[in-house]
Amino acid sequence: MTTKPASIKPLAKADYEALARLRYHLRRFLSFSEKAATAAGVTPRQHQALLAIKGFRGRDQVTIGELAEQLQIAHHTTVELADRLVAQGLVTRSSGNRDRRTVFLRVARKGETLLTRLSLAHRAEIHRIGPRLSALLEDLANS
Repeated sequence: MTTKPASIKPLAKADYEALARLRYHLRRFLSFSEKAATAAGVTPRQHQALLAIKGFRGRDQVTIGELAEQLQIAHHTTVELADRLVAQGLVTRSSGNRDRRTVFLRVARKGETLLTRLSLAHRAEIHRIGPRLSALLEDLANS
């Protein structure tokens, strides 16, 4: 017979309810995000890529490999995504100075305009749902 460590409390019905509510509100936010991206003329993944590039810590450009990691997708899928973003004029591509095999992606002016519009809408939605999410997270942290 296995025993549970003393520090792990069994889950109560309220814990399941809190987890279900959190997943519901996260899914609603993701649905909002997907619809906003589509309405702006890009796929949700293209929006995620623009945000990942622009929001990369400490730099305004990322490598294909870094973007693949940020999006949790395969390298070849990232190359295809980058090709589509470049073709749409949303991203620029350049080779590295030291290693010409390294490809850097940077959000282009057209991509900046689109990303700003989407990010403002997302920030407004987060302000709207934030208090509920904060309360849910606090409930879960205290359970």
